[in-house]
Amino acid sequence: MTIDMTQFLQTFYEESFEGLDVMESELLNLDVGAADEETINTIFRAAHSIKGGSGTFGLTAVAEYTHVMETLLDEMRDGRRQVTQESVDVLLRSVDVLRGMLTALRDEEDLDSQSIGESQKELDVLLASGGDAVVSGTTAAQSTDQVQQSEEKNTGWKISFSPHINMLKTGNDTVRMLRELAELGEMELTANVENIPDFSELDPEESHMRWNIHLSGDVTEEQIREIFEWVDDECDLELQPIKSAPATDTEKQPEAAPATTERRSSADRRSGDRRKASSESASIRVSIDKVDELINTVGELVITQSMLGQFGEAEEFTPEHIEKLRDGLGQLERYTRELQESVMRIRMLPISFVFQRFPRLVHDLSGKLNKQIELKMSGEGTELDKTVMEKIGDPLVHLVRNSIDHGIEMPDVRKQNGKSEMGVVHLNAYHQGGNIVIEITDDGAGLNREKILNKAIKSGLVSESDQLTDEQIDDLVFHPGLSTADEVSDISGRGVGMDVVRKNIRSLGGAVDVKSMPGKGSTFSIRLPLTLAILDGQLVTVGDETYIVPLVSIVESIQVKQADVNLINGRGEVYKLRDEYIPVVRLYHMFGNKPQSTTLDDGLLVVVEAEGQKMALYVDDLQGQQQVVIKSLETNFKKVEGISGATILGDGTVALILDISGLVLLNKIAGVPDLSVVDSDIEAA
Repeated sequence: MTIDMTQFLQTFYEESFEGLDVMESELLNLDVGAADEETINTIFRAAHSIKGGSGTFGLTAVAEYTHVMETLLDEMRDGRRQVTQESVDVLLRSVDVLRGMLTALRDEEDLDSQSIGESQKELDVLLASGGDAVVSGTTAAQSTDQVQQSEEKNTGWKISFSPHINMLKTGNDTVRMLRELAELGEMELTANVENIPDFSELDPEESHMRWNIHLSGDVTEEQIREIFEWVDDECDLELQPIKSAPATDTEKQPEAAPATTERRSSADRRSGDRRKASSESASIRVSIDKVDELINTVGELVITQSMLGQFGEAEEFTPEHIEKLRDGLGQLERYTRELQESVMRIRMLPISFVFQRFPRLVHDLSGKLNKQIELKMSGEGTELDKTVMEKIGDPLVHLVRNSIDHGIEMPDVRKQNGKSEMGVVHLNAYHQGGNIVIEITDDGAGLNREKILNKAIKSGLVSESDQLTDEQIDDLVFHPGLSTADEVSDISGRGVGMDVVRKNIRSLGGAVDVKSMPGKGSTFSIRLPLTLAILDGQLVTVGDETYIVPLVSIVESIQVKQADVNLINGRGEVYKLRDEYIPVVRLYHMFGNKPQSTTLDDGLLVVVEAEGQKMALYVDDLQGQQQVVIKSLETNFKKVEGISGATILGDGTVALILDISGLVLLNKIAGVPDLSVVDSDIEAA
């Protein structure tokens, strides 16, 4: 009898990726020169498990590659080799290569032979050196080539730049990069447009062009790579130096001037591979406690069902039976709710699954930028729905990279300002109500509000007469109009791609805002629902339609006092609630249905808050509160602005779920009051 091993292959891949995460985490924790023996043993065991599993499943390339890593770790474990920073860096790069190999094999794609070969040479050179060689990212063969080429003068570069199709969606601008490249020297540019689809199928947010570039001048490879560093994992980049004199041996000339294929930075490649692995994960690990709780609840449901079944067998239905039936239905409702909560908890995972990618990111970027950065993490045990967790990774990476690259100052600048040379980036997560809040805090320079405001005025986003609060100025960094080349250097780069971050978080039903103190640092706060499947909602009626307002967005509900309603000429209605003016939004205007009454006195105002702004929704009446199962409107119908989804009520009717953040945006587009000037307008009136 033969066993089909392929049925276990998916489990092997999942366990291998977990093992690679362990290896990476422990490598970052190694103390150079005085490494803890148990830490090295943990790394060795993870590598050994991957090697053994890959051999079992016939993944020969992975087994042979991991064997070299295992040999190096074995020498460190036995004390025959000292742990150096160079060996740690080589092993970290090897983890990246191994992750790429496993990802390619899982997805049935071709292996990247070039990166595997280069990494294999690094490991072989390190093994042959007995621990004394210094290997810092280039192989011995590459170093030899560089020595041979050092006597030749570099007159320019041939560059092949192929953006990935979704590069523009991450807030990066091809034109800006090419413009910066042209400032380095004389540039000849050829565009390859063969992949551009027909106009009817063209998506303006997709990138279909490729570029062949001839750059002349005294330009270093580092200068070119610096321009493209933000899109390391979002493009294919090849650099080939142009030499003034050919090699004497023409047959060896290709080796003397090899095409240097751009490889993604280790941190970004890891993020990309992890992102793909997590998004396609078909399983989830559940603790036995959650399974036991689920089984117990099902057992109670069976007992309740048996009790209710007795009423169907009764010959007579007495008043006593009615009372017992009510009790049974109450139990059924309670246990159904518990079963629902138990099932939802199965999908909940600690956010440490997202946070664990950031020590490596900080390690790599701090070394690249010559900054000293300490990463602090708290709240790693805070649980979040698996679906939300898989989609929040990219926005978090963008915010953390911004904090490291543009928030934290250089060590000498920090010292001059009386700060420690070691900058701090703090990741924190906690539950608040029905949401999870994730904060990214740095103790850097903070946002330069004067420059942000000047740029916004120059871009036409605001006028010089507008009186904006500090919070409103800070919020401008999320506007796409500030994502320009000048923004990178003049405003710490925080405007670049931040609109994409906010867009992605809003798509999850969340919100993001920033608080900053000049010279002290900034805090970006992300607020997300715990799950995308179920929400607690308040049912409201407008005419014959029923809408659901998420409870987490509701501040209060009030009866209208006509004396507190003010009409701002050309800007709509506002309601004075205690000491603030709140814009009134009539939902029947927004969605085009007929209300029971258009007089504010006859209805109610539901005060909601999103994106740091309040507004009052005018409705005919309030119904009950209940949990609803969210159904995607975009999947089943089409996207509707101001609506986040739909649900089916107990009577079988469909109710639309309001997107409060979307309504705030629609309000702005429709020309509702600008609250920064409402007070002065009312006083003038």
